[in-house]
Amino acid sequence: MTSTDLTPVTGEQPVVARTPKTVALGLLRTMRPKQWVKNVLVLAAPFVGGQLFTGRSILQLAVAFVAFSLAASAIYLVNDAKDVEADRVHPKKRWRPIAAGVVPVRLAYVAAGALMVVALAVSVLATWQLVALIAVYLAVQLGYCFGLKHQPVLDICVVASGFLLRAVAGGLATGIPLSQAFLLCAGFGSLFMVAGKRYAEMMLAERTGAKIRKSLESYSASYLRFVWALAATVLIVNYCLWAFEIREEHHNTVWSTISIVPFVVAVLRYSVDVDSGNGGAPDEIALRDRVLQVLAVLWVATLTMAVYTG
Repeated sequence: MTSTDLTPVTGEQPVVARTPKTVALGLLRTMRPKQWVKNVLVLAAPFVGGQLFTGRSILQLAVAFVAFSLAASAIYLVNDAKDVEADRVHPKKRWRPIAAGVVPVRLAYVAAGALMVVALAVSVLATWQLVALIAVYLAVQLGYCFGLKHQPVLDICVVASGFLLRAVAGGLATGIPLSQAFLLCAGFGSLFMVAGKRYAEMMLAERTGAKIRKSLESYSASYLRFVWALAATVLIVNYCLWAFEIREEHHNTVWSTISIVPFVVAVLRYSVDVDSGNGGAPDEIALRDRVLQVLAVLWVATLTMAVYTG
């Protein structure tokens, strides 16, 4: 289903023909399957731990990926159902299936509840620690949907925690110990991306006059740049220290040290994209910037050489 399936009346509210097919497609669209790509972060810990390609790890990681995908989709349903009235007066969000009337609000909540239960049930197939982590993720994200999204600073921290928990999930699902350096890189890397996204949204709002989100009213561009720069600094420093740790763990291989170069350049390149104010979503930037893609491939390649050939 696309926006062409809906016909606007007086240019304000779309009129829809609600059928079983449109409702099913509307639910699927609200679940945001395109966003499931974020869940590849569950591979991070096993990858750097040198256990990504073991048979048991692959199965456990598949469980973690599916569990997080279902949990995230449940949160998207709750978020759109909760914000239905505000979305209906938004120039773009009014086309979302719940706001457009394709998916009833009550059905969205029921589907979200079912997805949460299934997500927890699926995570049982891995470890009880993963079950606990999924439960924490759901609780924090529900808090975001029901109020924290409008609280400055807290909104950034909650969104960043979603990325961090995904990275931690891979370690918990496979029983791989998580180093302090890994957790710091994952945490401040998440904060870096989220603060950058908020900054890009503010630049877009100032340039177009559009109202993006309520929490932005409490921020200034200088504050967001401060958080963004702070997160980038801590991220780069910790990654460098972590790279040297990997070098010692894998018989002094030079590849982990070399990986610092594409990593730092990629952070700087990503910052240029965000600073332009033309796109704040990490997935949009990654898909559009070819140079950033090349740097990412070089970074993964050098890190792979460091971990799997040392």
